[in-house]
Amino acid sequence: MTRLWNDPADFADEMIAGFVAANERYVRRVPGGVVRNTVSPAGQVAVVVGGGSGHYPAFGGLVGQGLAHGAAMGNLFASPSTQQIVSVAKAADTGGGVFFSYGNYAGDVLNFDAAQDRLRVEGIACDTVAVTDDIVSARPDEAHRRRGIAGDLTVFRTAAAAAEAGYDLADVARVARHANDRTRSVGVAFTGCTLPGAAEPLFTVPSGRMAIGLGIHGEPGIDETDIPTADELAELLVSRLLTERPDGADGRVIPVLNGLGSLKYEELFVVYRRIAELLADACLKVVDPHVGEYCTSFDMAGTSLTLFWLDDELAELWETPVDTPAYRRGSVAPAKRADATAHVDAAEELTQGDADSVAVAATVRAVLETIAAIVDAHADELGRMDAIAGDGDHGIGMQRGSRAALAAGSAAAEAGAGARTVLTRAADAWADKAGGTSGALWGVILTHVADALGDEGRPDAATVAAGVAAGSQGVMAYGKAVVGDKTLIDALVPFSAELDRAATAGGSLAVSWRSAAERATAAATATADLLPRMGRARTHGHHSVGTPDPGAHSLALIVTAIGDVLAAAQEGTRRA
Repeated sequence: MTRLWNDPADFADEMIAGFVAANERYVRRVPGGVVRNTVSPAGQVAVVVGGGSGHYPAFGGLVGQGLAHGAAMGNLFASPSTQQIVSVAKAADTGGGVFFSYGNYAGDVLNFDAAQDRLRVEGIACDTVAVTDDIVSARPDEAHRRRGIAGDLTVFRTAAAAAEAGYDLADVARVARHANDRTRSVGVAFTGCTLPGAAEPLFTVPSGRMAIGLGIHGEPGIDETDIPTADELAELLVSRLLTERPDGADGRVIPVLNGLGSLKYEELFVVYRRIAELLADACLKVVDPHVGEYCTSFDMAGTSLTLFWLDDELAELWETPVDTPAYRRGSVAPAKRADATAHVDAAEELTQGDADSVAVAATVRAVLETIAAIVDAHADELGRMDAIAGDGDHGIGMQRGSRAALAAGSAAAEAGAGARTVLTRAADAWADKAGGTSGALWGVILTHVADALGDEGRPDAATVAAGVAAGSQGVMAYGKAVVGDKTLIDALVPFSAELDRAATAGGSLAVSWRSAAERATAAATATADLLPRMGRARTHGHHSVGTPDPGAHSLALIVTAIGDVLAAAQEGTRRA
């Protein structure tokens, strides 16, 4: 288990602070992550990688000369937010454009794509390759749906080497796609991992058994077997990977045997001894074998094997020297230290509200207080639900988001802001601090409702319903989920529909909202019977049948609690 922490919600921030303090030779901190602390040539493509924390040396440990120019570092097992990615990319950019790469997970795709769109609007050229090396997470004919695990290293290093060699953005992306197509991985685990502060691991493996096809965020395996000997494990890993030899591969291969957190190097070496024999028996030429920790999962006892199939271009790029906090190859010429001037974003001007809107803003603040309280009360439950087929971080992610929203919204309300500004500030803070898919989607919902509220006057029930409807449409457009995918959408869409119906029929906001909350609660409960078709739960969806979707469940809890706030506000208005 993870033993050392202060407040679990602060773990990622404190970890990054300590990592930077220990590695100032290589990295400096910027909002959202780290960038190189050395000067990169003007016009060089900036390679920015990233993902959730909890996988060291991925992602910050791979920032330095010859490898990444920056890493966007999210909270534990949660993708970095759009704001964090944009911040890191701007700090890393030297005028040659920004190349993004990360593991193929829903939250990462959502937030990196949004950041890419924002940067392009600002005139910064961008391109992206999501890593899809895990062969057990989807069939070969659906390789684009596979997730990224330890194969991140081969794609990141290839892209960075191309940037170092002077490739332009299009060619960096081309060679990264080629490297991704030539990378295959499979993993196993003997125990699950435990997040800081959690009482139980995200998944368990029966004593004497081994899970096959686990995910690096604590997603359970798709199969189990008795614990093999070291040689038997080597044979299992190699045999599975050799069934997917890429077309045109000439026999040169880089094996990466990756420890996931608790296996000792000595154990890995025993396994690799047999892997080397098996690769030789298959008439493959092993180049630069890697045995160690390259992408971990806290204290998970497990390992993964990656095979990276070379050709002449990939082999040449692989020889590029690298010097980072956690990964070094060859000899890198010293570079000048970068200017450590802090990256500071200009503060957005606060919009004052009129008297009516300031009164509504007080209700918005009460709503934010209620959301934070209800999330705190149910955080453990939400985490347990999410651990069944996901990664177990929904509760802590919702806590980070709702607390940040409350702090930002309260500060705006105390400064005299109108309802729109208060809720917009809260939405931005939620998306930024929570990260992941749910953080981004709650940011979308709150932003659309805020736009409907405005900073003048008192909105009626129909206006609020229109804002919720816009938020619902925005979530579907942003997250690409539809009703039936077993996501937050399964509760949000019926909630919005009932709110609109009741408001159109002339109901007050409080009455209409409570009716819609009952509908959302019923819909969230019904998700227990669904098989997930989106997100991390998709791969292990059968595990979640019988359990409601945590995103839908948390939304139902929140809208039910908000109904009480709105009823109290309505009663207070009547008495006034």
